[in-house]
Amino acid sequence: SGDAFRQNAWGDAKNTTLARLRADGYAAATWSSTQARVDAPQNRADLAVVLDSGPLYKLGVIRIEGVQRYDARAVTRLSTFKPGDPYSERTLLDFQERLQKVGLYEGASVELDADPQTAGAAPVLVRVKEQTQQQATFGIGYSANTGPRLTVEHTDRRVFGWRAIAKNKFEVGPDNKLWEGELSTYPLESLYRNLISGAASELTVEDQRLAGWNARIGRTQDTPRIERLYFAEFVHARLDGNALTSEADAVSANYHWIYRDLDDVLLPTKGLTTSAQAALGYARGTLSVLNDPIVNDKGPFARLYARLTWYTPFGSNWYGTARVEAGQVFTKSVSGIPDTVLFRAGGDDSVRGYDYRALGPQIAGETVSGRTLLTGSLEIARPISPKYPAYWWAAFVDAGNAADRWTDLKPALGYGVGLRWRSPVGPLKVDLAYGQDVKKVRAHLSVGITF
Repeated sequence: SGDAFRQNAWGDAKNTTLARLRADGYAAATWSSTQARVDAPQNRADLAVVLDSGPLYKLGVIRIEGVQRYDARAVTRLSTFKPGDPYSERTLLDFQERLQKVGLYEGASVELDADPQTAGAAPVLVRVKEQTQQQATFGIGYSANTGPRLTVEHTDRRVFGWRAIAKNKFEVGPDNKLWEGELSTYPLESLYRNLISGAASELTVEDQRLAGWNARIGRTQDTPRIERLYFAEFVHARLDGNALTSEADAVSANYHWIYRDLDDVLLPTKGLTTSAQAALGYARGTLSVLNDPIVNDKGPFARLYARLTWYTPFGSNWYGTARVEAGQVFTKSVSGIPDTVLFRAGGDDSVRGYDYRALGPQIAGETVSGRTLLTGSLEIARPISPKYPAYWWAAFVDAGNAADRWTDLKPALGYGVGLRWRSPVGPLKVDLAYGQDVKKVRAHLSVGITF
């Protein structure tokens, strides 16, 4: 009342009202009549609407089309509703998204059979197009952290005829060699999957060679906003430097948790992501420093880590990103802890302006991993031109470090500018950053976002 009458606004209001009603239980809702009487001399418009809501729809059985290679239970177990639940568009869209992400289907659609005659138990129509059982991909890539690489990935979506997916990834580069493997079941009740995974790697950074492997067995759960991972893990790591060598093993119980509330998972501009990790375990190992006696150590440890990223638009076409991460390993000494369990900073997604894993405490003049970690970042970005909304420029400030104790942690500062391409598979970022402590400019290249 009191607002100026505009035909476009009137049409938008009717469409929005009807869409909301149809999305929240009344799938057959329609306008019986709508009327706007305009009295120009009186500067007045009288509005009248009559709505036919139709019946309240409740969800019925799931009908599946397109299943040939893979068990139909892989579809039904990704649903979170049961017959008799009230219909909502969001429920079916979430179901469709899980089908698209499960790794078994090229495409999937979920629709309600909106026949008013079956509103009390409306069938849910699921159409899927299955992926091939065997798939191999080959790639050539580059990372500012580890340099050029060749990648080979293989997926078997029904390994040995089991209701399970096997994945293997091999990555080879001058400074980095990696194998990752995972065997995971098709979805189980309550969106859980059981998994077994392993990895082996060799990384050379700044005259240090880090080699190791790990094995995991656990369970994962993916919901629309929250991911959970519970697992037991065995880790082995060996670090060889010019003046030191460390080698350690650890066994631990772990819990990882990720929460996402974003306007777009691939290209976020508004929202929040949070990840947290906790581990409790036992480790043993040795540390050998040039001209010093070998140190043997063993004992229990606990590990905590958290990361928070906030996205927000502001002003006219300005976008901000803020990130903070912190971690600590609770143990009497680092000598018996695998290097991969401890923390370092520096690199594309940490403190730009510094080499990958270049920030941390020093032993015998060499950078090693520490028990504490704290980093943060502030970034502003804006489209370069209204004609090219997918291309942005950005300016940022990063700070942080890793240390053996909080009292020893002295943040290193990095700042610079960059370009962003908001591609269909995620943002491509190219940055030039100045590391204040090393007084050098470093280029950084990354694709996607980290949770």
